[in-house]
Amino acid sequence: MERGFLSIILHAHLPFVRHPEYDSFFEEIWLFEAITECYVPLIRSLTRLRQDRVNYRLTLSLSPPLILMLSDPLLQSRYLSYIDNRLALAEKEIVRSKNTPEYQKLARLYRRFYLDTRDIFANQYDCNLLTAFKQFNATGNLELISCAATHGFLPLLNKSEAAVRNQINTGVETFIAHLGLPPKGFWLPECGYYPGLEKHLKNAGIDYFFVDSHGIENASIPPRNSVYAPLDCGNNVMAFARDPESSRQVWSSHEGYPGDYDYREYYSDIGFDLDMDYIAPHILDGHIRINTGIKYHRVTGADLPKEIYQPRQALHKAQLHAHDFISKSQLQINRISPAMDRPPVIVSPYDAELFGHWWFEGPHWLEWVLRFADEDSNRITTTSCTDYLQQIPAHQQATPSASTWGDQGYSSFWINETNDWIYPLLHKAGADMEQLATVFHKVKTSPLQARTLNQAARSLLLAQASDWPFIMQTGTTVEYATKRITDHLARFNYLRDSIRNNAIDERNLTALEILDDVFPELDFHNYYLPKRTK
Repeated sequence: MERGFLSIILHAHLPFVRHPEYDSFFEEIWLFEAITECYVPLIRSLTRLRQDRVNYRLTLSLSPPLILMLSDPLLQSRYLSYIDNRLALAEKEIVRSKNTPEYQKLARLYRRFYLDTRDIFANQYDCNLLTAFKQFNATGNLELISCAATHGFLPLLNKSEAAVRNQINTGVETFIAHLGLPPKGFWLPECGYYPGLEKHLKNAGIDYFFVDSHGIENASIPPRNSVYAPLDCGNNVMAFARDPESSRQVWSSHEGYPGDYDYREYYSDIGFDLDMDYIAPHILDGHIRINTGIKYHRVTGADLPKEIYQPRQALHKAQLHAHDFISKSQLQINRISPAMDRPPVIVSPYDAELFGHWWFEGPHWLEWVLRFADEDSNRITTTSCTDYLQQIPAHQQATPSASTWGDQGYSSFWINETNDWIYPLLHKAGADMEQLATVFHKVKTSPLQARTLNQAARSLLLAQASDWPFIMQTGTTVEYATKRITDHLARFNYLRDSIRNNAIDERNLTALEILDDVFPELDFHNYYLPKRTK
């Protein structure tokens, strides 16, 4: 048996942003940037590992909004326009930088990068990257797991059992419909857990989920194995804890790898640096400056002029940092193993979008971590939580404490003075949805009524996304986040009143179905809660 295990989990999620009513839309670029800088680079790395026959295990959580966007023909088509535009910009940059060889070298690198990205997206996987992830899952190296329907923050939706249940069940159903297999693991949005949540996970067929370290450390019974083994929540659903040491090595703004001197500087982008007339064809509507992805400088240091980016130097540093990560993980295993009655597992979850978008070299770092872990000289092996549970099926029973992985460890990031106004409205809409489902549960509904009720449920789910209160707290695109919540609630209220007043306008209903084209199999009956008998 191995001395210990390393389980790396990437949580891939973006809010559902799709605006067919506009020719282009700023927030859709979030998806296009992630495809270019995160998801395709991850596929490149996994392809090289497969070609080199590296034995690894990696877990990828795909949120339902991301699944729906990656498989949407409109967004796929718009992505092709986006990547073609980036290619045209790279070509212009090659010409513009003809008198500065170091910059032209980078411009040529970006052209190759975009050409390869387009080939992988369009030619190898026919514009649907879910195909790639399914293939890596079929090899046994990549475990795919699910998430809540619209990334709803479940501890603050817990006023309604139906709200929590439908976030979980709709997420699982969407995963099965698009990936073709039931997920064994579940990513709780923002790692938001409250005691009793495991009941809904069990009913959805889930075997395990993740909490932050203090969720296990403050469990109902002190954990015998600290955060290095899961807890059985009492119903054979297992809670794994995030390891604080390995998280700090990547996440910390002071000691984390991504801030190294040699890595590419995220905030130095020609979309903001060059003249407007030159950059206009490559930014939003020709007048709103945005990141183009073409960046010429390295991190360098806070108080120094930014030096030019050196790709080979940066990739070498990623390899060194990967070796450092594995070495520290082995030291950690050696330190904690003697006190444990089973092999420890270091659980290292990260936002997938960190790797490539914010940390350009991140996918290479991850690839080298998986390569080093496969070397015979190492006494640590990468694993999935499913594999770990198959090897060691019996675990201590205890209930984790309420917790999240957000600032200060609880719910303050998602409910505070910037966003607390939304929850009474969400709870009121949820109660109205349950009341409608109760009224129409035993009544024969017309096809038009059923469509209206189902679309009302979609509007409710979209309003519940955790992304919007998160954005309000961070202060980035607050106007858009506010509009998304108010729009979805307004659509819900309109549909609710249409049903109550028996005044359904099919033309308006069809328009809303086109705008919010999500969860086609959603059934409003799922919001019915039978009365409990004493």
